[in-house]
Amino acid sequence: MLAAGNSRRPARRAVALALLGACVVASGCSPAKRSPGLPAAPPGTTAATPDWSSLREKRPATPAVSTVAQARVRRVAVYAAPGAPAPARALANPQPSGAPLVFLVRQRRAAWLQVLLPVRPNGSTGWIRAGEVRLAQHDYRIVVALKAHQLTVYRGNRVVEREPIAVGKRDTPTPGGLYYTKELLRAPDPTGPYGPYAYGLSGFSNVLRSFAGSDAVIGIHGTNDPGALGHDVSHGCIRMSNAGITKLAKLLPLGVPVQIVA
Repeated sequence: MLAAGNSRRPARRAVALALLGACVVASGCSPAKRSPGLPAAPPGTTAATPDWSSLREKRPATPAVSTVAQARVRRVAVYAAPGAPAPARALANPQPSGAPLVFLVRQRRAAWLQVLLPVRPNGSTGWIRAGEVRLAQHDYRIVVALKAHQLTVYRGNRVVEREPIAVGKRDTPTPGGLYYTKELLRAPDPTGPYGPYAYGLSGFSNVLRSFAGSDAVIGIHGTNDPGALGHDVSHGCIRMSNAGITKLAKLLPLGVPVQIVA
């Protein structure tokens, strides 16, 4: 069973997670205390995560269920196809921040899972062995509407949170596409520019290759400038109210689909 919280361990080494938009979370922080665990996916079955690529604030007729895979091994081998002779890459568990390595599952073929990867280029997928992960399911999803400057959290067909947001500037836009929440960190100063919490997403800036010495990861975080909400002001990160990000940190598991639309 994948716990509905992130790892409660602090980061294992002195690292800073560079989230695009100056969303740098200091080392040693631990994720939020979370709600009870998610039900595990039934053995031998994996519901395919819906393709939200054409979604625009339109609710599906049937509530969607996402499947999340959490690594059980120190390194997860990623293959280009099921049964490929050699892996294309391997991803470390835990992540540098100390958070567990998680994937959003797209489909299953026997002992293989196709997953969305937290790597460049955005939207990359690969195949992993089902035996190297634990599976769990949930029915949360997040829709970020850039022009409307609005973030909406759904549980099934029900809206559980809707917040005004700030997004990327014209020269450092927030990239559209399907991502997922890969890690949650607690900021060392809850009154600072990143608020009390920051989610790292599986996506990256399309115009910046690095930020603060690390890859330019897209994040969702709080802010100490609520007057900027509703505007294009960041380097690509999604800013929301501190009350809003705190609510999400206590509510959501990792592996929540995040669809960023125009």
